[in-house]
Formats: sequence, C-alpha cells, structure tokens
Amino acid sequence: MFALLESIRSALESIRAHGFRSLLTSLGIIIGVMSVIAVVSIVQGLSYTINAQFSGLGGNSLTVRSYTPFKKQLQGRFAKLRDSDMQLIARQIDGISHITPIIYTQSGRRGAISYRSQSSFSQVIGIGPSYLDVNGVYPEQGRFFTADDDARRRLVCAVGVDVLENLEMPDDSIGEFFRIGNEWCKVVGVIERRGELLGFPQDDYVLLPYGTAKRIMGASRDLDIQIQLLVDDMNRQDEVKERIRRVLRQEHGLKSGDPDDFKVQTPEQLTASFNTVINTITAVSAGIVGISLLVGGIGIMNIMLVSVTERTREIGILKALGATRQNILMQFLIEAMTLCMIGGLVGVALGYGLGALVAAMLPGFPEAHVPLWAVTLSFGFCAAVGIIFGIVPAAKAAQLDPIDALRYE
Repeated sequence: MFALLESIRSALESIRAHGFRSLLTSLGIIIGVMSVIAVVSIVQGLSYTINAQFSGLGGNSLTVRSYTPFKKQLQGRFAKLRDSDMQLIARQIDGISHITPIIYTQSGRRGAISYRSQSSFSQVIGIGPSYLDVNGVYPEQGRFFTADDDARRRLVCAVGVDVLENLEMPDDSIGEFFRIGNEWCKVVGVIERRGELLGFPQDDYVLLPYGTAKRIMGASRDLDIQIQLLVDDMNRQDEVKERIRRVLRQEHGLKSGDPDDFKVQTPEQLTASFNTVINTITAVSAGIVGISLLVGGIGIMNIMLVSVTERTREIGILKALGATRQNILMQFLIEAMTLCMIGGLVGVALGYGLGALVAAMLPGFPEAHVPLWAVTLSFGFCAAVGIIFGIVPAAKAAQLDPIDALRYE
C-alpha cells in the first residue's frame, strides 16, 4: 500500500512539474471524452423527455392500431380498424374501461382552421369522451365534450392553447366560434399546456367528438381508426392483449399462419421501440467520436516513451536505491493512468457543458441529461487507455539496466 501511495504521489508530482506538456498529452483524452459526453447528453436528454411523454399514457393503457406490411402496401392493400372492431372489443373483452376511438380528419393530419381574418393549420382529431381518462390530459378552461355531444354530432371542440395564439383568439375563448374547413365549431374547452418537444408544439390541435369528426369527413367513407383503452387490472394486461388479438383475428378472417393486420401496444412497448432507436444512435455516435480517445491514447504512449528516455538517470538512481522492476513499472503505469483520468474528469465537465449549451441553443430542444452509466463508462475507458498505452513505456522503464541507466547522459 505504501508503494502504491508513493507511486501516485510521484505521478502527480511529475505531472505538476511538466504541467504544459501534461496538458498537451491529455488533450486527446479530453477532446474524446468531451465529444462522447456531449453526444450522449444530447441524445439521452431527448430520450428522457420522450419517455416522460410516453409515461403520461399510463402503464395500464393499450393502443390498438392497424398495421400493413410493406409488401402489401406496395400492392395497394391497406389494413383498417373500424367502429365494429371497437364495439366488438368493448362487448366481448372483460376487464377494460374507458375505451375510446381516435381518428385524424385529414390524411396528412393537418387541417385548415380560421378565425375572423386569421387562418392556420392544426391537427384535427376525433375522439371519444374517454380520451381524457386514457391519456391523462384535462381542460384548463371550460369543459370537455360529453357522450351526448358525440351522439348528436354537435359542432363543439376542445383546443390546445397554441390554436388560440395562432388564430389570435381572446384569452377567454370559451363560447367563441371558428371555422374548421367549411364548418363552424364552438370552443367549449381549452386543454392544459404540454409545451414543445424538439421545437414542435404539442398544444397545436383541435379535439372533436368522434361522431362530429365522422360527420365532417363524410359518414359513407371507410375510415381507419385507432383504439385506446384502459385495463382494470395491470396483472391481466397480457391476458387482455391476447384476447383482443384473438377476437380481432377472428373478426378480420385471418387464418392460422397469417400475420396480424393490427398491433396491440402498451406504453412500455412504445418506449422500448423508441429506446432501441435512441440507443443505436447513441452507440454509433459515441463510437465514432470515441476514436479520438484511441488517438489520445497513442499520444500518451509517445509522450511516456519520451519521458522514460528523459528520466533514464532517475530510473537508474531508483534502482540503485533498491527499487524493483515492479516498483518502476507501477510508477510509470500509474502516471499514464493519472493523465488519462484527469483528462477524463475535465472531458466529462466540458462535455456536459457543451451538451447543455447546444441543447439550449436549439429552440424547444430538451435539456441535456448525462446518465451515470455514461460517466462510469468514460472513466473506465480512460483507465483502460492508460493501462493499454502506458504498459509499453512502463515496461521499457522497468527493464532498464541500473548501471547503463546511471551512465546515461
């Protein structure tokens, strides 16, 4: 233990004595770690924010949507979910509540809206009265529409706050009318603000009763809907999913071996799919910028080899005083590792600062987030670089003959 502490003290003293050279030596490590942490902090900040959005759906919610394999899309054959599918699920599946349809009134999911002389485009979505319970969003002003509004297909709506700003409507817009396409719609509620994500507003939408949305689109059209529902018992979620799958396969006339033309997904599955993409991006990006760590390691090895040559007489004196090969090996190896670890520490701090700066400069981008695993991995990699690239100079120093070393000029 004494030898280890003395080696660390000697390493720090050597780094301090050659401060500028030590800075240049560890610069590659600093840049490498800084780049990795900056990339990871930006990507993981995005992941953290979007995961929080998914968690708002509730762990006991299920989403059923149509799914068409790419091959069938090329053939012009598209799967659809219809009202009959939702009614069948509500009628035959026990243990579910707050089932709601969702339909987008335009194929591009953006519709023209106007108020007096102002006009804009917004998401116009038809939903059932249970939509709020399933998604955990509630009116900030006014009310949400009722089952009677849906059944009578009344032209009432609840809007996001961005709709009021885009159309320059009054702050208290409850009871105001604005145009959706060719229809006039009365505002009965304003939904609570959710902010922006990646610069895209999450409050620019108009919610209509499902029956009203179908009326606007034309009752005779063959519409594709999504279905959202809540499972009463979380422990039965997988059972409910499987029962929905069997019921829909039978309803759609799918034979054994035919793939499903729909998907039943939980928020966890949506999150997992997103995280798979994010983790792949993180790994590829970190791998690319991590190449600079190898370059920094090579630089450390070169400088340490030079240091061994410069300190040949010092090594000879140490051996003459009784230092063993293991003592010399440990001293130079710890010096290389210390350089890497100091570079890693500075790189982590600068990387987080750079990530936070980039995130702050991008409008609507989530805050940078550095997970603990990224910091741990960075320091672990720095230690590995110090060992791998420090072992050759350390071994060279340990193998010097003390007599030759003392004679070295």
